[in-house]
Amino acid sequence: MGRGFIKVELFTAREVVPVSGGNIFILKSTSVDFDKGHILTTDSSGITKILEVDTPDIELSKNKDSDQIPYSVYDLYVRAPGYKDAVVEGVQVFSNEVSIQQIEMIPTTKEREFLEELEHNYIPPHQLIEEMPRVQVDEKEPIFQSKVLIRPYIPEFITVHLGAPSSYAENVTVRFPEYIKNVASSEIYPTWPEHAIRANIYCQISFALNRVYTEWYRNKGYNFHITNSTAYDQYFIKGRNIFENISRIVDDIFNEYITREGYMEPLLAQYCNGTTVTCKGLSQWDTAKLATDGYETMEILKNYYGDNIELTKTNDIRGIEESYGGTPLKLNSTGSDVETIQRQINRISNNYPAIPKIEPVDGVFRSETESSVKAFQRIFNLYADGIVGKSTWYKISGIYVGVKRLAELQSEGEKLESTGEYPGYLLKQGSTGDAVSQMQYFLNFVSQYYKEVPPINGDSILGVSTLDSVIQFQKKFGLDVDGIVGKQTWDKIYSVYKDIINGSNKPEGDGYEYPGYILKQGSRGNVISKLQTYLNAIADKYPSIKKINVDGIFGKATNQAVMDFQKYFELNSDGIVGPLTWEKIVQVYQDI
Repeated sequence: MGRGFIKVELFTAREVVPVSGGNIFILKSTSVDFDKGHILTTDSSGITKILEVDTPDIELSKNKDSDQIPYSVYDLYVRAPGYKDAVVEGVQVFSNEVSIQQIEMIPTTKEREFLEELEHNYIPPHQLIEEMPRVQVDEKEPIFQSKVLIRPYIPEFITVHLGAPSSYAENVTVRFPEYIKNVASSEIYPTWPEHAIRANIYCQISFALNRVYTEWYRNKGYNFHITNSTAYDQYFIKGRNIFENISRIVDDIFNEYITREGYMEPLLAQYCNGTTVTCKGLSQWDTAKLATDGYETMEILKNYYGDNIELTKTNDIRGIEESYGGTPLKLNSTGSDVETIQRQINRISNNYPAIPKIEPVDGVFRSETESSVKAFQRIFNLYADGIVGKSTWYKISGIYVGVKRLAELQSEGEKLESTGEYPGYLLKQGSTGDAVSQMQYFLNFVSQYYKEVPPINGDSILGVSTLDSVIQFQKKFGLDVDGIVGKQTWDKIYSVYKDIINGSNKPEGDGYEYPGYILKQGSRGNVISKLQTYLNAIADKYPSIKKINVDGIFGKATNQAVMDFQKYFELNSDGIVGPLTWEKIVQVYQDI
């Protein structure tokens, strides 16, 4: 008998907004005795305490000939105010390992009975104990040379088709590192030696990047990068738990991949389990034995793919603002990279209040910066050493970009002059104009909360990417799947958008509610006096914001104070107080 661990993380908007105060009931899947369940509650960062549970002995996961399941299985039932209920069945827990179950919560305003309206995920048995078909491919699969990308890069998002290429199945769009964490947790056991785990992850990264680099499925007319079918690609399970040690390794190496010497394309690194299925490439079970026998990562890889391979690193990582400079940042470090980290952490801390604000933001790595870095690392499952190495740098940058993107969408929504009414005519591929622009905005906002709906650029043109997003939305919400935005699809898009907007952590009856209309230069009244009072209290702590007279008149001085506040907290600095700016002012005021 062993002991393993479960940690649950609740968030929304692709990890940008934590869900606090959520209650999670955890019960062993085989149990019918609810008195043996456990209840956990999420903190201000959306994270529960770690729960210790029973598991099978660790040696079962290291014996390929064992016919016993080497992990325990638990079910989770989740409820949080303002969000749909969620159920996850089949969480896998191994001895000595931390299973992290991340749950993307969906905001809602609807009243419901427990488990009446819910998001449900089922995690099937691990592929190593299933007899699954495995892709048999030639490393030299033909490439459409005219459409191959010039150089490999790490995509911000990767779109996964949940089935065989031609099957009618949904797509999900996830960040690339999260995709690899999911695949690794689905393909191998976390209890294996680290060199074996790293070797397998390098294969998984390389295989996925080869599909992206060659645009393998895009060139065949499909609207995704890769499938989750092991008969064609590698295993991915929507909504599954990941393992802490695998997560940390992926954060360390996600931008490194296997190449042949003299070639730039990522290797199409074929692999199989080595027991029920064999292949020309890597044997998953045998990597564990090789690592136990003393083989290091590259020795394991060369054992299968030959001596003419090498690891290639790219700093072309999409969805970040600046690449890692190569030198870890720690106590007494100075310079623009330190200032970048301080600025980004401060912006993230607006959403994650357990991360202390860094004052001053001056490019000097003092103990205050170290404390904030450690808090960030604890929340996002990194080693909490207070040092900003590659893993921490890219995680900070990725979360910062997500926070900033959502803030920009919310700010755009404040200015959007739309009642949400259907324009009266069909929108289809090739359509242009304001109605398309509004629809793209609503759809893009929805995509931040539903992984099935891919994000798009708002260019007022219903092109291929917008068409795909419409189709995936229609699939998700049970509409006729034709890619045409008629009244039914328009109304559903707007309804889902409004449900998210109105269900996202709105304060109730606390005296700080948004007045319901935009405040700007020329506005007057008691609400302006209240705004000015909040800003003056904030100015006492943040000297870059100048104090103003409390006179109930939104004049030039108040306008400037609002702009200074927006600039400091990295909101859109336009001097207009809409819902986003109001809620941030109230939050900062309450934190003083």
